[in-house]
Amino acid sequence: MVRVEQIAQAALAGDSLQTRSLAQDFLREQTRLQDVPRPETSDMHVLALSAGLVEMFASRRNQTAPAWTKSVGAANESVFLVKSALTMKHLRKLCETESPPPLRRRKFFAPPNYLEFA
Repeated sequence: MVRVEQIAQAALAGDSLQTRSLAQDFLREQTRLQDVPRPETSDMHVLALSAGLVEMFASRRNQTAPAWTKSVGAANESVFLVKSALTMKHLRKLCETESPPPLRRRKFFAPPNYLEFA
């Protein structure tokens, strides 16, 4: 069973293929996102991104996010989850202005359709 922190770790490592694969498996397995447990990690980036991801997924499914996400703050510095945003000016601006709100609140930036599946 995929844990949300595994998705966060893959995203932070810049492994977009692994991130997408894990996210698809996670969403297939998780029917009630409010039941997702808080990650057991001391890495604040992993915790913050995990909270942002599960809130983003819950919002897209019109579900309630787990209560623990409310107590998780932002990362210390901005993190772009799409590598090319570091070199492509327009993509960077798109990520900064239209990143999904649960990610943006925690200083994680991605395109508005990040990890959205048809």
